[in-house]
Amino acid sequence: MKRNRRHFTGTEKVAILRRHLLDSVPISDLCTEYDLQPTVFYSWQKQFFENGAAAFEAPAKEPVGTGDSARIAALEQKLLRKHETLSELMEEHIQLKKQRGEI
Repeated sequence: MKRNRRHFTGTEKVAILRRHLLDSVPISDLCTEYDLQPTVFYSWQKQFFENGAAAFEAPAKEPVGTGDSARIAALEQKLLRKHETLSELMEEHIQLKKQRGEI
């Protein structure tokens, strides 16, 4: 008969590992209690120790304003071009109205 595969969350895995490491519960007892193969437990333990250094590393910070300042400068240039174009169009519009005698 085929058994369904169980999936443990990261929190559950850490709790099981903690019981072994801090409470000194034997691996055989944990494997029996949670119906695990010892190789699964040892692979979790290996993965835990290999990735444990990441918990102590400071998160990488982006330099302040690197992406934002470039984007702001580009948007300011775009806005300036729009203002220039609008002022040219308004100037032409006024010239045409003067020519037609509307102003």
